[in-house]
Amino acid sequence: MIETVALTASTNADMLERAEAGAPEGLWIRAERQSGGRGRLGRQWLSPLGNLYCSTLVRIGSQDPAAHLLAFVAGRAVLDTVRAILPDSHARLKWPNDVHVDGAKLAGILLERRRDAVVVGIGMNVAIAPEVTGRSVTSLHDQGAMAQVDAAAVIELLEPRFRSRLLQWRTTDPATLLEVWCAAAHKPGEAMAVQRGPEDRIEGVFEGLSTDGALLLRCADGRIESVSAGDVHLLA
Repeated sequence: MIETVALTASTNADMLERAEAGAPEGLWIRAERQSGGRGRLGRQWLSPLGNLYCSTLVRIGSQDPAAHLLAFVAGRAVLDTVRAILPDSHARLKWPNDVHVDGAKLAGILLERRRDAVVVGIGMNVAIAPEVTGRSVTSLHDQGAMAQVDAAAVIELLEPRFRSRLLQWRTTDPATLLEVWCAAAHKPGEAMAVQRGPEDRIEGVFEGLSTDGALLLRCADGRIESVSAGDVHLLA
């Protein structure tokens, strides 16, 4: 079920409230605009009219895999949707939860948990690529999507693809899930830098993911750093 509102502060905040009230798994909320959208690490998510801002709810059962793997599941579902719209694009996943096209950010994902409820928030630039200082951004329309592809159409494509990837999360072992993610993400040996804090930056090459989804970075001295949080910058 997809509910659409004209304006809200944050679809994630709305969905957390709905989860507390007993909303079922599978509910989606889409806002045409947000006044307080947020991204990872407390960043503001700019939310002009024309882009996709939505959240869905997953209920964690006792037999379900680790909840944090939902970030990788959601990333694949978003990428599946982008590739359905732009089959010839070079869209791929960027750790931990972004979709990029030729190095420019197209979509991002934010997970928030409250007890057995995980809210998966997804923002995708459909019509507009808002300017973000220090970042390259793009939109579906910038990449050649037809004018009739709007946010309402995109979420209709996203919902069944998310449902399919969610089933995969529940029926596939975690190692395979991470392999599926890696197949659509960074190439082994790709040079990158990770900003873990204001004064904490490390550089190396992509070595894959750990069993819990942390990024593995092989540094110049041969040691492998495991990164559980940070901003990845790809190096030429």
